[in-house]
Amino acid sequence: MRGKLMFITGLAAGFVLGSRAGREKYEEIAANAKKVWEHPTVQEAAGVAQAQANKLYTEGKDKLNQSKLGEKLHSASTSSSSSSSDDLSTSSVSANSTGTTY
Repeated sequence: MRGKLMFITGLAAGFVLGSRAGREKYEEIAANAKKVWEHPTVQEAAGVAQAQANKLYTEGKDKLNQSKLGEKLHSASTSSSSSSSDDLSTSSVSANSTGTTY
């Protein structure tokens, strides 16, 4: 019994002391990370990377739409969206015995 009590006491002390030291270290790391992120050079690099990513996304999307696969996907999505909206407008709504509508 005494061993368990000593173990729990040591565990609690370690937790309290570790939490304080851990929190201080966390705050220090967070402050340094924020300082680096707000640096003008880092912000400029992030802006360039975002612009490049947007450009590549747009180019890829355009190439896909111009390909045969893109045409098939476009025609399939157009026909499925029009048929599903027709199905929804002509279908009836049913209710089960609890009154929940599906």
